[in-house]
Amino acid sequence: MAEGNVQKEKTGIGHCAWAFSSEADRLYHDQEWGVPVHHDDRQMFEHLTLECLQCGLSWGLMLKKREIFRQCFDNFEYDKIASYGEDDVQRILNTEGMLRSERKVRAVINNARCYRKVREEFGSFCDYIWAHSGGKTILYDGHADGAVPVSNGLSEQISRDMKKRGFRFIGPITIYSHLQACGVINDHAKGCPCYRKINKAYPTVKMKPDREVGLPDSK
Repeated sequence: MAEGNVQKEKTGIGHCAWAFSSEADRLYHDQEWGVPVHHDDRQMFEHLTLECLQCGLSWGLMLKKREIFRQCFDNFEYDKIASYGEDDVQRILNTEGMLRSERKVRAVINNARCYRKVREEFGSFCDYIWAHSGGKTILYDGHADGAVPVSNGLSEQISRDMKKRGFRFIGPITIYSHLQACGVINDHAKGCPCYRKINKAYPTVKMKPDREVGLPDSK
């Protein structure tokens, strides 16, 4: 859940509050959001692409159009996408229900090409991302109690590095949302069953707040 959108409020009692916004939100929250992706570069690319496509739009729209995105982008198979040409750009833009943003479509294709280069250098994109947390899911102080930022020092660092590598639509807010989605950061509420389940199943590391931006008002 990404660039230009304030992180949705969470509660320390029960599930994360945003999980009840819609049935699609609930399923995404319960089954995907925050579950660490360690060995699946295709899934990692899907998470990243959804966050990039969301820029300036609602997350609900991304979930609603997810099957259209999968159809347009060969189920997010980055090697196939990296080989797309002009005919594919027009095919995607002419697909019924697809976002009419040529810049975003071209960014996805560009990012797939950059993604392959990262894989060539690091062995996998998962290895590249997880190297920033030592392979462990980060539990930032205060986040589980609702003090969740829209970006932080880690997302700024990764965003800056990815931009140098040629990626587009990957500002620090988008990258923070990606780190939440793929489980590098566990930002589920403390009372949420997913918070406990993830922490029990995967290695974690506790960290202090890191140059956090966009914290909710404390009242």
